[in-house]
Amino acid sequence: MMSAEHPFAQYIRILGKGKNGSRALTQEEAFIAMKMILADEVEPMQLGAFLMLMRVKEETPEELAGFVKAARASLKLPAQLPKVDLDWSSYAGKRRQLPWFLLSALLLASSGIRVIMHGIGGRKDDRVYTPEALSALGFKSCESLEEAAQEVEGRNFAFIHLKDFSPKLDEIIELRPILGLRSPVHTLSRMVNPFDAPAMLQGIFHPGYQDTHQATAVLLNQPHVAVLKGDGGEIERNPDAECLVKTVHNGIMGEEIWPPMFSGQRHLRDETMDIARLTQLWNGDIEDEYGHAAVIGTAAIALKLMGKADSIESALSLATKLWDGRSVAWLKAAA
Repeated sequence: MMSAEHPFAQYIRILGKGKNGSRALTQEEAFIAMKMILADEVEPMQLGAFLMLMRVKEETPEELAGFVKAARASLKLPAQLPKVDLDWSSYAGKRRQLPWFLLSALLLASSGIRVIMHGIGGRKDDRVYTPEALSALGFKSCESLEEAAQEVEGRNFAFIHLKDFSPKLDEIIELRPILGLRSPVHTLSRMVNPFDAPAMLQGIFHPGYQDTHQATAVLLNQPHVAVLKGDGGEIERNPDAECLVKTVHNGIMGEEIWPPMFSGQRHLRDETMDIARLTQLWNGDIEDEYGHAAVIGTAAIALKLMGKADSIESALSLATKLWDGRSVAWLKAAA
């Protein structure tokens, strides 16, 4: 006697029925499928099959929007959401240059902009991850969204590890060494925006994903988004290169070309990756041409996204003004 088909099998069949029979999931189907995954209502072999079928065909904006909505619905949010201005995801880690973008985020926070940052860390590879770098700067990782809400209310900045607000998504991301490939979870985690910030920055490594993030943001009714090919896949402007920034403002998609900040110059890879240099640059104890430009350039993109400046030039000018006027004591006091 045949057993009844597992409820999740239909979603695998939609994706894997062959060259002529398969199709993408609708947004509603993607929502239900991810809801089942996050509720542990699928078998491990089903999860692996689903993730790899999605990887082969690549997720559509409709699928990604459904996945993100399911992830958001699964979160244990505080009773009162904090007022947050900017959502900043950090899931890639840095291997060629230090995570200078952390100073960009902290610069914004020190000027009164409320920033929530979320991501991963703790991996033993050749990358520097955000939690470890923030620890060196004196900031701890929050252990719950409730704690993150309190931190961002009190200090304008908070970081929370994915495992502490969505353990299942973190578990799936950590399957990469087993499966050998990234999965849609690497993309959707960046877009969860747990505190519903009106402005959201997105960093990608593969240029094709810029369009996907941009179109998904429209489907999610995300008011303001900027997507850039950041250094190493993080949200960090490479000041040596031209930077394409794809945007969404109230449903309207656009793009901007940010010119290189150095003329005909390429900086060498940082061979030491000494995270103590982050604090030293903030404190003015060292000079670092590349790091300084990365901080200013990245902060400028965020400022323009949030409407604090109306042009690339004015955004860079404002970011420079904020940096020049930063309080060295703020970093110690905030941490």
